[in-house]
Amino acid sequence: MEFEGCSCFRQRLVLSTLSRKREKILNIRSKDDNPGLRDFEASFVRLLDKVTNGTRIEINQTGTVLFYQPGLLYGGSVEHECNVQRSIGYYLEALLMLAPFGKTLLRAVLKGVTNDPTDPSVDLLKVTAIPLMKKFGIDGAGLEIKVLKRGMTPAGGGEVLFTCPVRRSMKPVQLTEPGKIKRIRGTAFSVRVSLQMANRIVDSARSILNKFIPDIYIYTDHMKGASSGKSAGFGLTLVAETVNGTFLGAEVMSTPQGQGDPVLPEDFGRNCAKLLLEEVYRVSITKHTFVSGVDRYVFFRADTDYYRSTCRIEFLRHIRDFFQIMFKIEQQKPGEDEQKGGEKVLMTCVGAGYSNISKTIK
Repeated sequence: MEFEGCSCFRQRLVLSTLSRKREKILNIRSKDDNPGLRDFEASFVRLLDKVTNGTRIEINQTGTVLFYQPGLLYGGSVEHECNVQRSIGYYLEALLMLAPFGKTLLRAVLKGVTNDPTDPSVDLLKVTAIPLMKKFGIDGAGLEIKVLKRGMTPAGGGEVLFTCPVRRSMKPVQLTEPGKIKRIRGTAFSVRVSLQMANRIVDSARSILNKFIPDIYIYTDHMKGASSGKSAGFGLTLVAETVNGTFLGAEVMSTPQGQGDPVLPEDFGRNCAKLLLEEVYRVSITKHTFVSGVDRYVFFRADTDYYRSTCRIEFLRHIRDFFQIMFKIEQQKPGEDEQKGGEKVLMTCVGAGYSNISKTIK
């Protein structure tokens, strides 16, 4: 299979690994002043090589052409130094899709940046992706994301442990009604700065959220010494859980020192709380189910009703190319109990029946 450009780079390689179809990606930033793969993309390719056995990778001299022939998805114990241009969440999102279909339990230690303003943080993936995977039958004591060291951009220094058991197949799931919010949880962290920064963030966030719901708990995480990484920073991750098990997430991170406008911790807390309430508002108006990383919903072939951007459309096309899965998309008018202007988009599909042939039947 042949593709052009660098868009959906991770998704293409993940789908190629699972379908075991060779692919060639042409014209990777061929018209840019700095053509070819970026360092973080090359690091991602190396990570795929570590979790597979027998993978063949060829990159031309300029880095504008990548040939990828996937091998056996093995798993096992892996340690990888992630490029600091992107956070560990960039790499972990792909492992979340691949890990259940390996031959053995995956135990991956990823080192680099745990929190940055660009990618989903490890904290957000921990509280949204893990419950989602459990819905599809991926559970047990072996499923865990643990922050061993916290590293901020630009120097990183963080360390994350991700373990995931293997499964023969996935359970079908229907996720159409988000339900009402029942509790809010969060993590306010600070590294190489005063602990009071995290406490100030928590107080300002609660000043807004307490007006919405009483069941709120925001944990403060202040790591010291070797566990605090190489750069200073602070941030907040908030997650609202509904009665139906849907998770609505929002997070804010401080920018590297000397970059961007300075922001007070109180502003961080209030901004993150408002972002979370905005997601709740969207759900209440349009009945859209939102979980950080919609690709994981689509990838595990769930029946979901969230549909937003052209990036998701391109991912649906890739699923069609690799697995011959077609999604039926229906736009429904709002009911009598819904406000005017809110429309629901329902996406349904018949799964490919993907089976992990490397997993033995017990």
